[in-house]
Amino acid sequence: MEVVLPALVLAAVIALLVLQPLRTPSTESASDPRADLEAAKEAKYREIKDAELDFRMGKLSEADWRPLDAELRGQAIAILRDLDRLEGRRM
Repeated sequence: MEVVLPALVLAAVIALLVLQPLRTPSTESASDPRADLEAAKEAKYREIKDAELDFRMGKLSEADWRPLDAELRGQAIAILRDLDRLEGRRM
């Protein structure tokens, strides 16, 4: 019995610490357009690199890779243009 009470208290403290982020409202709930675009840019760059690696490893034929690469690069350019617009740069 001497171990049960401290164990329960310890479990309660750990549960509070683990659940604390779920209880407090997140300040990041309001979407930051620039952060979203930066994340999209990085994700698109990874997709381009992954597609190129798949092509080099023989998982994609050149006939499949070329249009995929063109599409991904076009999407990346669109993201970069959106970032420029957001930052007030002229195109």
